[in-house]
Amino acid sequence: MKLILNENQCAYLMKDGVFQKLLFAGKHRINTLLGYTAKAVELSGEVNTCGIPADVLMANAEFAASTVRLQIPDDCIAVHSTDGMFSGVLTGKDYLFWNVHEKHTFQLLSLQNPEDAASVPAYLWRFIPARLYHKAEVGSGETALLYFDNQYQRSLSAGTYWFWSWSVTVTHKLYDLKIQQLEIGGQEILTADKVGVRLNLLCGYRITDPVELSVRIQNHREQLYAYVQLAARALVGRLSLDELLARKDTLGTELLKLLQAGQDAFCVEFSSAGIKDIILPGEIREIMNTVLVAEKNAQANVITRREEVASTRSLLNTARLMDENHTLYRLKELEYLEKVCDRVGNISLNGAGNVLEQLSGLLGAGKISAHASTQDGSDC
Repeated sequence: MKLILNENQCAYLMKDGVFQKLLFAGKHRINTLLGYTAKAVELSGEVNTCGIPADVLMANAEFAASTVRLQIPDDCIAVHSTDGMFSGVLTGKDYLFWNVHEKHTFQLLSLQNPEDAASVPAYLWRFIPARLYHKAEVGSGETALLYFDNQYQRSLSAGTYWFWSWSVTVTHKLYDLKIQQLEIGGQEILTADKVGVRLNLLCGYRITDPVELSVRIQNHREQLYAYVQLAARALVGRLSLDELLARKDTLGTELLKLLQAGQDAFCVEFSSAGIKDIILPGEIREIMNTVLVAEKNAQANVITRREEVASTRSLLNTARLMDENHTLYRLKELEYLEKVCDRVGNISLNGAGNVLEQLSGLLGAGKISAHASTQDGSDC
């Protein structure tokens, strides 16, 4: 059998299934009658051993000179470069690469110390298996508590962090340090005069000591929810319904002071508190609506009487002025005559006497007709 190998090929010469030597580029005659065979492979990248044990191949001087072998310890991975260019991350144990037309280099990364991951370039993490590391992303206004095997290590500020998780279990707890809102709705509270009301509460807070909070309190929002509930009950429970409604605008300030008195126990700082809604029972709402309608009616009656008094006083002042000034009286009379004349079509007058006096007389006697003519046949 004739075998031709190009520059980027070699072949394993086998006799009766046993490796003999390495064949390189050129023409080769393989005597199959004597039990010889050849397996051609490419001289680039990772070595294809064709099922031959690596130790057997490495015992051959030509093969050993043409390859580079990498055996990675259990607590390491390797960064593989080909001709100085990044090729990948190796996480196995034993590798063989052809070193004839390419130059293969390796950088071992130890997994023993979790903190050593900080020196790994960011672009490599997408090639490293996620089971080997722990990633912590901390946003602006947040902090994270770092734990190795459930033991607190340190706090992490805003940023992205990687830690090797091969030798220890790495975890983190994320806490938001910005002001957060806690809403408590539909709280049934009995006032001092035994009236049941429902309150919707709002409060704002921020975490001040996340390390102490993680040690002291579990499910801190649930704990804060109960704390605000009890504070609201203590505040409203000593007020009557009338006092509650009268002081609804200031109750938020009182509630905030009450919350701030015990905030250190919860490792938080309350910045605001208020009562969003006060919901009364149905029968109480009906009674209050009736009272409100009665109050508004009384206010309307007072305004009506006040306007009537003002109108009467104005008429009295006008009458007094006309009594004291005859000219003003005549002007007022002419004003009314003008209004009367605007509302009729024709007015009948005789030829004797002053026209204004006759109109005034007709107005006083109520004798103005809609259609009449004067004695001389003219209309006015």
